[in-house]
Amino acid sequence: MSETEKPKLGMRAPLGIKRTVETGQVKQSFSHGRSNTVVVEVKKRRFVRPGEEVPAPEPVVEVAPAPVAAPVVAPKPVAPPAAPRALTPLERREQQERLLREAEEARMSALEEARRRDDRAKIDTTEDEKRRVEENRKAEEEARIAAEEAAAEALRNPPPQPEPEVQAAQERDGDAGRVVKPTPAGALRRPEPARPTARPRGGDDRRQAGKLTVTRALEGNEEGARARSLAALKRAREKERRAHGSGQPQAKQIRDVVIPETITVGELANRMAERGNDLIRALFKMGVPSAMGDTIDQDTAELLVTEFGHNYTRVSESDVEIDVAMDVDDEATLKTRPPVVTIMGHVDHGKTSLLDALRGTDVVRGEAGGITQHIGAYQVTLKSGEQITFLDTPGHEAFGEMRKRGANVTDIVVLVVAADDSIKPQTIEAITHAKAADVPIVVAITKIDKPEANAQKVREALLQYEVIVEEMSGDVQDVEVSALKKTGLDELTEKLHLQAELLELKANPDRAAEGSVIEAKLDKGRGPLATILVRRGTLRVGDIVVVGQFSGKVRAMIDDKGRQLKEAGPSMPVEILGLSGVPSAGDPMSVVENEARAREVALYRLKTATEQRTVSAPVDIENVFANFGAVKAMEYPIVVKADTQGSVEAIVGAVNRISTDDIKVRILSSGVGGITESDVMTAAASGAPVIGFNVRPNPKAAALAKRDRVEFQYFDVIYHLTDQVRNAMAGQLGPEIIEHVVGRAEIRQVFPAGKTGKAAGLLVTEGVIKKDLRARITRDDVIIYNGKVNSLRRFKDDVAEVKAGLECGVTFDATNDIKAGDFLETFEVEERARTL
Repeated sequence: MSETEKPKLGMRAPLGIKRTVETGQVKQSFSHGRSNTVVVEVKKRRFVRPGEEVPAPEPVVEVAPAPVAAPVVAPKPVAPPAAPRALTPLERREQQERLLREAEEARMSALEEARRRDDRAKIDTTEDEKRRVEENRKAEEEARIAAEEAAAEALRNPPPQPEPEVQAAQERDGDAGRVVKPTPAGALRRPEPARPTARPRGGDDRRQAGKLTVTRALEGNEEGARARSLAALKRAREKERRAHGSGQPQAKQIRDVVIPETITVGELANRMAERGNDLIRALFKMGVPSAMGDTIDQDTAELLVTEFGHNYTRVSESDVEIDVAMDVDDEATLKTRPPVVTIMGHVDHGKTSLLDALRGTDVVRGEAGGITQHIGAYQVTLKSGEQITFLDTPGHEAFGEMRKRGANVTDIVVLVVAADDSIKPQTIEAITHAKAADVPIVVAITKIDKPEANAQKVREALLQYEVIVEEMSGDVQDVEVSALKKTGLDELTEKLHLQAELLELKANPDRAAEGSVIEAKLDKGRGPLATILVRRGTLRVGDIVVVGQFSGKVRAMIDDKGRQLKEAGPSMPVEILGLSGVPSAGDPMSVVENEARAREVALYRLKTATEQRTVSAPVDIENVFANFGAVKAMEYPIVVKADTQGSVEAIVGAVNRISTDDIKVRILSSGVGGITESDVMTAAASGAPVIGFNVRPNPKAAALAKRDRVEFQYFDVIYHLTDQVRNAMAGQLGPEIIEHVVGRAEIRQVFPAGKTGKAAGLLVTEGVIKKDLRARITRDDVIIYNGKVNSLRRFKDDVAEVKAGLECGVTFDATNDIKAGDFLETFEVEERARTL
């Protein structure tokens, strides 16, 4: 490379031996694609050895650019410089410092020049951008003005319809996105405004362009705004048509709103058929900020209803409940109904067998252990064509509540007493329930075919309970029957029919049905099932019902023979499907007008039941400290699951009666249906067993129980269940410890025995003092030692026992606190199995 040629970018000039200054060009890059070339000079520091001559720097020849055709002028030869003289060390040091100072000054000058060029470039770039933005804004403003003028001109002078050839040309040009308008000869075409090349950063002008109307959308928006689709236009027209209709404003519908004492904002909006946001906005203006789920009082709800122009009716919470007592049917609407007969009596006195003989079926085979576990409701048609509804209640003591409910819904009670067993506890209880319900009694003396049967003894035993039969000059009818021999059955049905005629049983079948729950259970495939005894009215499939704390729609009805029914009249027992939950036996059933009413009543009953369950009794300060130091009884936790609600109540009542002052049963949970994972987890938390009555666990619950080691106990007879719980509670308490005192003695004198021990001289006052027996020493009736007799001597001889009246010497194990006047008592300990 010659000295006249420029070095390439990014390359440095070749190094020379005699040159101390190097020149190069560096390319600088800036934002927005701008660049700049900078000339950089670098001076190098040279070191001169002692005795070496320092050559003079070569002159730098700068060549100015010249035209190509001009001749190149060669530089004049330079005469060689004279040989310099040798420099002293001080001069060399000063020369080095001067060279370094000149190099630093040159570097700083180059940096300052580069900074000035950079600042000038930034200022020029900013001014260029401002100028371009202003030009774009002016162009857009001119384009908008031109477009408005063109649109106004088009409205004033609409263009004529194009000729066919022009229309064809338009169709050909459709792909290019433009429309060719006809231009008359000699007319100048209006130039289209230039479109802006860049979009300003300030935002979109569509916000200031006004509302986008259908006309503007159809004309075409040359400003670049979004064109509306045909579907959007159709929706807009349909919305305007619905809003305006025939051009007249729609009249507001006035509603009658029922306002309870408390109501949520969402429920009030539903009753008013208004938007919930409007109610929330109105409440906010009143100074009551609320949400959809918040509860407001009756006065606030009244103000809202009035403000929205509706009518209101204030009701209390008690008005929500269905008042059956006030709903009395007219005498002209009443018709004769079949009697409801409940069979009561002691366990194994033949109640179900008697009902089997009347029905002609064998129900006993379906009951575990030959006893009835549930209330069975059956309707029997007699030979005369008349019908009688029978309720078969269990006779075991655990089903007292079920028998009580059975007596409350019945018309006649058949008291079953075995001729060979006479009066029993449950017989007395059945008499009490019948009298409390003020229900007439018909005594059926069963098992009359047995040789040891004595019907007269039964009649005489009933006298002490104020049940006087006709043969004993009373008004109670009695019949001797034998379910095995089928004797006395016709006489029993005749007397039941006669008793029903005396009662004049009537009901109105042409009204909404009302009834009571006889039994309820949870079926795995069909859901909650309830056995309903209709008292009055007719229950039909599809009716909306409220049963206790649950509501639902009757999806199906099944009678006692398993047949599907469409309707059920008074005194007819049916099993219904479609409830939201499993009600309790004895809950009332009512048919209501709609589902909203049913939910309202069910929620009110649930709220009332919850309040009664959670409200605690007032605390007595005197009893707080008395109970604080009392010894708490042990708890035996269990989880109970049964097939029906009545069985659950019976089991809970039975196990609670087993509780004593030492140990009590704690029911962790109880319910209807099979054993689930939730039951297993509840039991595992407390180490409790899961008791299943006629139910089994599902596979997941069984696997979880195996993992957590939860015990399952299955039963189908209730007294087997109570016996198991009783034995388990006794086992948790442990064996009963009983002490038997063997002998008593008085310590007369104390002697030293060995280095540290002591021996006591005793006078046996009672019983026998034996070696190796448990012993206690008392001083002033306070026990100071409890251990055993270590050795027993009589005149230096070891003996096994010393009787009363004799003296002896004894030593004790690990005690030296013995004084004259103390008393010794030896005893034996016996462990017995505890029973509850």
